Amino acid sequence: MSVGGAYDCVTKTPMGDQKSVFTVVPSDDGTTFTGQNAGAMGTMDVQDGKIDGNTLTWTMNMTVPMPMKLEATATVDGDALTGEVKAGAFGSMAMTGQRQG
Repeated sequence: MSVGGAYDCVTKTPMGDQKSVFTVVPSDDGTTFTGQNAGAMGTMDVQDGKIDGNTLTWTMNMTVPMPMKLEATATVDGDALTGEVKAGAFGSMAMTGQRQG
């Protein structure tokens, strides 16, 4: 099953739960992906997106409320996405999502 699609996500941040829509657009060979994570604080483009089976890894450059490189990993199981976002000194934040149907 493809990991591609749009996921309604919630990330547990120090500033409370942040809702977003995370889109995954796999490459033709299925080893990389592009997309974005769009939420109330703006949109961050996926950078260096990699697909290994049903595991996704990627980075994003956050600008609001402060500039920071985020490192993320997630596993897709059916229509559910579970992962974490590492935010520098703030540590890891849980990220969960459900594929839009």
